[in-house]
Amino acid sequence: MTQDKPKELRKLGLKVTVPRLKILQMLEESENRHMSAEDVYKSFLESGEDVGLATVYRVLTQFESAGLVTKHNFDGGHSVFELADGDHHDHMVCIDSGEVIEFVDEEIEALQKRIADKYGYDLIDHNLVLYVKPRS
Repeated sequence: MTQDKPKELRKLGLKVTVPRLKILQMLEESENRHMSAEDVYKSFLESGEDVGLATVYRVLTQFESAGLVTKHNFDGGHSVFELADGDHHDHMVCIDSGEVIEFVDEEIEALQKRIADKYGYDLIDHNLVLYVKPRS
């Protein structure tokens, strides 16, 4: 997203509102690329911003429909949003902490294509999530 957030929102067919701008800014500036609606809401509470949880859910759903964010539904009801930047990556989710780790592995990418080809298909897209826990 460029510096002109209002223009970008309008281009996506979204009306420019203060909550949308605040949520977009938070997603862009957060160190955590994968935030749940509750994470966004808690960050607003901590910073003294007045944005309700229902508003956060509604805006994130609108952003998802507009293609601005991607929603990931991980096992255990763990849903997070990340800005849709167009770069493909896969995820690992720590089952102890809930931390989401992004990774790209060319061997895995090539293997998935070979498997689809072996069965007579072209790989169009995929979503790989590895559930992990720290070694003891």
